[in-house]
Amino acid sequence: MRLIGMLDSPYVRRVAISLSLLDLPYVHEPVSVFRHYDAFAAVNPVVKAPTLVTDDGVVLMDSSLIIEHAERLADPRLSLTPPGITEHAHAQRVVGLALAACEKSVQIVYERELRPAEKQHQPWVDRVRGQLLAAYRLLEAEIAAHEGWLAAERPLQADISTAVAWTFSRKLVPEIARDEDFPALAAFTSRAEALPAFRASPHEG
Repeated sequence: MRLIGMLDSPYVRRVAISLSLLDLPYVHEPVSVFRHYDAFAAVNPVVKAPTLVTDDGVVLMDSSLIIEHAERLADPRLSLTPPGITEHAHAQRVVGLALAACEKSVQIVYERELRPAEKQHQPWVDRVRGQLLAAYRLLEAEIAAHEGWLAAERPLQADISTAVAWTFSRKLVPEIARDEDFPALAAFTSRAEALPAFRASPHEG
């Protein structure tokens, strides 16, 4: 399989780490949707990262859909999703919070870096910042209520997505995502980032 996209994207990175923990072999191709637009379009005309090209040549996109497909390919004993319905719903809530935090971080960065200063709308930025902080407050409470990983004795998708999200926000909006404001989240992420699967696919950029 081919994973297309840069590891400075939390969506690409969560897929890369998930594939590693699912013990699924793949080749990572660090193609940027900005700097290598034409090269990316040659693989996926929609130019959306991450893109996964399966062994059969099927082009998939969207990190959650790619991970869902990967789960079907992997040994069920390595699944990153808890089996119980109650536990599954809880894990999906955590993943949703982490993905919302990623989305809001991206929105802030795009507003600052891609929109001309005279067209930036501060009330919109303030709203997105509030949403970002709300997601991390809920994740902080979630992590503080647990010892170890969130749903099992090994990291599952909720753990992967949470740690990837925090690292991403700390890199891109450090004035908002501050370790001192979210100590449980910061310690949790440091523990995750020390794992071989995380170290093999480090945040870049």
